[in-house]
Amino acid sequence: METDPVVGQPPLSPHKASTNRQEQEKMKKSKKKNPSKHPEEEKGRDGMLKSGVDAQMSRTKSLHGKDKLQQPRASSANSPADKSKNKGGRGSKKQVFESYMTSEEVSHGLKRGELIQAQLRINPKKYHEAFIPSPDNTRDIFLDGIVARNRALNGDIVVVQVLPREQWKVVRSDTDCEGASESDTQKEYMMQKAQKKTERPPKPDVSVDDRCSDQDELISKMQNIALTHTGEPLEDPSTPRSNGEILQKTAKVVYIVEKKHSRAVTGFLKFLPDKPFAMFSPVDHRVPRINVPLTDCPEDFTTRPGDYTSTLFICRITNWAADSNFAEGQLAKTLGQAGEIEPETEGILTEYDVDFSEFPEEVLDCLPKILPWTIPPEEMSKRRDLRKECIFTIDPATARDLDDALSCKQLPDGNFEVGVHIADVSYFVEEGNSLDAIASQRATSVYLVQKVIPMLPRLLCEELCSLNPIADRLTFSVIWKITPEGKILSEWFGRSVICSCVKLSYDHAQSMIEAPEKMFSAEELPPVDPKYPIDEIHQAVLNLHSIAKNLRAQRFSGGALRLDQLKLSFTLDKETMMPQGCYIYQYRDSNKLVEEFMLLANIATANHIYRSFPELALLRRHPPPKAKLVDELQELCDQLGIDIDLSSAGALHKSLNTILGDDEYSSARKEVLTHMCSRPMQMAQYFCTGVLKEKQFFKHYALNVPLYTHFTSPIRRYADIIVHRLLASSLNCGSKLGLTTEQVQKQASHCNDKKTVSKRVQELSSELFFGVFVKDCGPLDSEAMVMGVLDQSFDVLVLRYGVQKRIYCKSVAGLDSFHHRKVGKKSELTLVWTPEDPEAGLIEQVISIFTLVEVQLKADNTSTKYSAMLKRPDENGS
Repeated sequence: METDPVVGQPPLSPHKASTNRQEQEKMKKSKKKNPSKHPEEEKGRDGMLKSGVDAQMSRTKSLHGKDKLQQPRASSANSPADKSKNKGGRGSKKQVFESYMTSEEVSHGLKRGELIQAQLRINPKKYHEAFIPSPDNTRDIFLDGIVARNRALNGDIVVVQVLPREQWKVVRSDTDCEGASESDTQKEYMMQKAQKKTERPPKPDVSVDDRCSDQDELISKMQNIALTHTGEPLEDPSTPRSNGEILQKTAKVVYIVEKKHSRAVTGFLKFLPDKPFAMFSPVDHRVPRINVPLTDCPEDFTTRPGDYTSTLFICRITNWAADSNFAEGQLAKTLGQAGEIEPETEGILTEYDVDFSEFPEEVLDCLPKILPWTIPPEEMSKRRDLRKECIFTIDPATARDLDDALSCKQLPDGNFEVGVHIADVSYFVEEGNSLDAIASQRATSVYLVQKVIPMLPRLLCEELCSLNPIADRLTFSVIWKITPEGKILSEWFGRSVICSCVKLSYDHAQSMIEAPEKMFSAEELPPVDPKYPIDEIHQAVLNLHSIAKNLRAQRFSGGALRLDQLKLSFTLDKETMMPQGCYIYQYRDSNKLVEEFMLLANIATANHIYRSFPELALLRRHPPPKAKLVDELQELCDQLGIDIDLSSAGALHKSLNTILGDDEYSSARKEVLTHMCSRPMQMAQYFCTGVLKEKQFFKHYALNVPLYTHFTSPIRRYADIIVHRLLASSLNCGSKLGLTTEQVQKQASHCNDKKTVSKRVQELSSELFFGVFVKDCGPLDSEAMVMGVLDQSFDVLVLRYGVQKRIYCKSVAGLDSFHHRKVGKKSELTLVWTPEDPEAGLIEQVISIFTLVEVQLKADNTSTKYSAMLKRPDENGS
């Protein structure tokens, strides 16, 4: 069970700040010079987000039914293209992109401070805009247009050269409400609907953040670095000019260090008469159009291209020459019909380099051969035998990979012996073998709405390692002697063997907590080992709950923070696996019980392995939020009249839980404010302690603890396996870790990448299912609360479903005009509605943060996307 508050990079503003007229003209000229941009970009269409880390061997079926082996991409630092093609060796064709610098030039430039290395992110709503973080943590550096990106894709590690000052961008100093102005020059915008009927508004994907199945993400659903935030500049500390404008640095890519983007993309084929290639149009328009040889297309594509209009393909970019606006590529697979769940899911997994192939024979050869497997007697003799203890698991009802179990025994002195018992995966995954190699490469299991892509073969994750009931299992245990108030008196770590007496769901445990006096019958629970009375299990759950409440109160009074955001769950048809319904997941006391003891175990393990291996420990740190963005948020809250204290994690937690009233909409206001508070937050990261020399940087901001790690989920996280090996070595019950500090850090970085990708894939899976639900069951009506206001649109939280959507004023039916006003950091739109009765006057509706509106979610005509339509204010009585 995940116990870490993975906090995302601030979701930066989805629209760039206003520029002056000169800058606007310059940008128009730039766009004219840059024909590689898709025509659809003018519509602002949003596509699926994607990134990737090092590619893996994966099998996909070719278009003609044969298996194609996809070779791994090199992830080492190298020059990203064939330089001979970059130097104009293609006849008279004009070079579109500059040649890349050599690695020597880049190395010298970085050492002299003339070049900057960083991760590129491209705005999914405005594809010509890209950004890299500034080395001094001030306003991001802007890359204007596809030419400036020089064939780099979203998520790539690039080296850039800052352009001369006269080419810098003029912007207003705005970063609130998901950024500044959508329009380039106007502070106030009036629009007559009759003149704008031909313009189609952007249709962004639904943003259902972080559909992680984990119940213990403390700060969940934050948007991830280089993947989900929309790429808007951070605030510059320089003093704005009198008109409120400041300069933002601009740059161009001169080298690609690492192609993090998978170079695989889903999209559609278009036939081009008299051409030896077809045009592949990616769904994500941040990726260029791709020329695909006709020989690579389906056999009847040239004679019956219309048959493939709505067929979704996967294409891999194989080359992008310096003299071409378009990349070259090969079709990897036909997925099926666009809008269907399985083809769309496979497209998401492929784009993000999630290895969902079957485990190869050399990996399966590492598993026990004789089944059913039993614990060897010699292994049993090395372990603490806990099989006679009352130990049980508490998990989601559908969970099959049971990592952790709990025990709680009252002692004669009134204290308790509490145990956390974690699957001993490192016993089965031997360091350095083929199984270890693929687990380290996958790094995490990926949880989709309808299935799991496992890190380990199912024999391990669902059988031999999973702490299934009434079965002897190998575990790593931490056992405390603890007072009823939660004070730890002693602590023991060691390898053990357990036999869980029952697999409880969160619902079962919650029922026990809510009915402390009830005598539960066997029919109300899953199968229970007859050696343990149900009352004994019930009492253990109640004792754990009581201790957990004290531990939790101490954590928050001691300065911890939890930012809860709504999480959408689905009920699926058991046969078709299609969504039948959806609901907002309830985080209850049973979830909190498990979370507290997982946190306790992770913190204890972090301290133990760091003491033993100060240069080699794999820990998890969470940096504090960006100070400049915290100041911006404080200023906005002050202007909104919200009394919030952002000085520390604990102060923020206390503020969020005390200031928003107790009416029926207080929880919605808290949700909106939580979203605003997530923006300055940074992501938690795995790291090796030998790399960071100053211990102050080890701290976990949200948990407010000096040391933290992941120990409790080794079935689905590779970082935990390394931590188990370190722990075993420190206790002299395992061999020494065969990794150097640098190798641990490299694996930690890879785990960070894969965790980020995993979260985004989970989000996209949830968005896909919700889109299908809206299509099948919609239109859906709901109240919504405004989360942020721009000058031509505003974002809302749809209260019934917990999803966030952007509403574009240009697309609102029945609107006569609208105008935008800004005072300080507070942004406001006034919508002027045409009356239904011609005799009546115009109706004005003011939109600002926390405004309640009525919306209707309606499926778009294509694919699984949907839009939020604003309903007339007179329909909801406002």
